[in-house]
Amino acid sequence: MKLLHVDSSVLGTNSVSRLLSAEIVGEWRKANPQATVEYLDLAVDTPNHFSADAIAIKTGPQAAPTEAQRFENAVSERLVSQFLASDVIVIGAPFYNFSIPTQLKAWIDRLAQIGRTFKYTDKGPVGLAGGKTVIVASSRGGVYSTSEGGQSMEHQESYLKVIFGFFGITDVRFVRAEGLGMGDAAKNAALASARSDIQIAVGAAANQDRAAIAA
Repeated sequence: MKLLHVDSSVLGTNSVSRLLSAEIVGEWRKANPQATVEYLDLAVDTPNHFSADAIAIKTGPQAAPTEAQRFENAVSERLVSQFLASDVIVIGAPFYNFSIPTQLKAWIDRLAQIGRTFKYTDKGPVGLAGGKTVIVASSRGGVYSTSEGGQSMEHQESYLKVIFGFFGITDVRFVRAEGLGMGDAAKNAALASARSDIQIAVGAAANQDRAAIAA
C-alpha cells in the first residue's frame, strides 16, 4: 500500500493543517505498518501555475515542444504518476481567502489530465482514478460549517470533494479544525474535535482497505 502525504500551507511549523496531516499519516502507519509513505511539500516544491507551456496534458503532446514545454510536461507527468501510484492521499489543506492555497490548486491542475484521471464520453465525464482514499486535513480561522451563510462562503472542502469526485474518487474524508482564530479555547476545542475525527477517518478507511484485500 502506498500513501502520498501532501502539505500546502506556507506557515511551516505554525501550520495546523501540517500538524493534522502528520498526525493522520502517523495513525495510518500504526494501522498499516507495511504502508510506504511518500511526501510532497507544495510550499517548497511548487509546480508553476498552469500555463500554455503545460497545455499538452489537455491537448496531447506537441510535435516539436520547446524547452519550456518539455519541462512543464515532465512536471505534469511526475505529479500525475505519483498520484496514480498512490492508494491513499493525505492532504493538508488550509483555508486561504475562502478557498485553497494556490500551490495546492496548481498541483490539482497538473493532475486533471484527460486519459489519466478522467475521460469524456457521450454520457459526460467519467473519472479514472477511483478506488483511492483521500483524507483532507482542513484548517480554518473561522467557523463555516455550521450555518448556511458560512457554507456559501466556503470553497475549500466543497471544491476538493468535487474535483476528486470528478477524478472518480468517492472515498473523500475530512478532518476539520475550524475556529482556530477565535481564541485559545476555540482553538483547543477545534484540535480536540479534529483528533477525534482522525481516529474515525483512519479507522474507517483502514477497515475498508482490509475488507477490499479480504475480498
